[in-house]
Amino acid sequence: MSELDQHRSLNHSLNAFSEALKSGRFVRMRRLLASLHPAETAHLLESLPPNERLVCWPIINPELRGEVLSYIGEDVRTGLMTGMDTADLLSATEDLDTDDVVDILQDLPGHVMQEVLRAMNSQRRRRIEAILADEEDTAGGLMNTDVVTVRSDITLEVVLRYLRKYGELPENTDSLYVVDHQDKYLGTLRLSQVVSRSRSLTVREAMSHQVDPIPANMSDHDVAHRFEKHDLISAPVVDKDNHLLGRITIDDVVDVIRDEAEHSLLSMAGLSEDEDTFAPVKKSIHRRSVWLGINLLTAFLAAWVIGLFDTTIEKLVALAVLMPIVASMGGIAGSQTLTLVIRSMALDQLNDKNQRWLLRKEFLVGMANGVIWAIAIAFVTYLWFGNFLLGIMIGAAIIVNMTAAAVAGVMIPLGLKRIGIDPALSGSVLLTTVTDVVGFMAFLGFATLFIV
Repeated sequence: MSELDQHRSLNHSLNAFSEALKSGRFVRMRRLLASLHPAETAHLLESLPPNERLVCWPIINPELRGEVLSYIGEDVRTGLMTGMDTADLLSATEDLDTDDVVDILQDLPGHVMQEVLRAMNSQRRRRIEAILADEEDTAGGLMNTDVVTVRSDITLEVVLRYLRKYGELPENTDSLYVVDHQDKYLGTLRLSQVVSRSRSLTVREAMSHQVDPIPANMSDHDVAHRFEKHDLISAPVVDKDNHLLGRITIDDVVDVIRDEAEHSLLSMAGLSEDEDTFAPVKKSIHRRSVWLGINLLTAFLAAWVIGLFDTTIEKLVALAVLMPIVASMGGIAGSQTLTLVIRSMALDQLNDKNQRWLLRKEFLVGMANGVIWAIAIAFVTYLWFGNFLLGIMIGAAIIVNMTAAAVAGVMIPLGLKRIGIDPALSGSVLLTTVTDVVGFMAFLGFATLFIV
């Protein structure tokens, strides 16, 4: 089935479920839910308003609730878990991988998390606590402790017998990890090597040293970059003494990449990547008000600049008509540069050596585009108002603003990153302020000096 067919099938199921929900046909709802993959069920829940989610959640097979929770965004997941007691949470998470359990537990209040941990067997509790001890956005917080290890002095024949005895391997297992008697990482033994090489070979002779272990304190961003660069399916995680702690698999990295993409997109609007589309009105108002307030302050700054030239505007009304053009051209030019720089930061392409080169390049691009569009806008202004000098003034303002916008598009994200602020979160607000202030100041200032 193609991706388009799958999308249509899912939409059909969602529409059918909505109709069954409206008519109160719970048997029909239960059958539809049973036919969906847990990820599709999670998508359905995220597509429902909160009150309908609460109706749907109890109908879901209890054996699948844990897996469904692992696919749901943080906001929605927290809301669903509010009504679950310790026994329900324990039952929902008992068959999940340790990394998925950690993701769920981190959304619980501290005392509830401790209750769930105390109810687990000692081995599983130790594994989960080991992951919880690391920061959420690090390799240690991302890893799964379900790993298969072997010693270097045994033969591949022994490894095969061990795997048959082991039974079902953890998901996404493409390699076994070779450790010494102190559990220090030595290398990787691919399953393809186990089944294709001579069984008389030792693990030491067949193992590979090509996959470097990932330090537990490495950021999840750097982990994703390493997976992308080396086309990894899984990779071992070690502590500072090279002791094997666990592994990271490609499914976890895909989640990181998706979260980063959502973060970059939503942060431009001052929203969280875990924002629930159907969150209650009160919660949405609170979350969005912060950045609306910050934007209001910057808008007042731009308005204050305009107020400095109120006399000039009164004498030549055409200035008020043309002001949005100056601000808009600068804003678009700056946004292009800002997006490019933030992307380069995400890909780790920017460093101290190439930042100046990029700044010079964007300065020249901004100036060149400013000249090109200044000529066009000046000509249109002359035809519109019949004022040659006015055309010259708006052209000059366009050049100044687009050049300043290009420079700001580079300097703002670099400066924000240097002081520890996410450029995606506040870069666009600051850039808009710069382009508005510079654009209005240049245009109205030139008009005051040379026309009025």
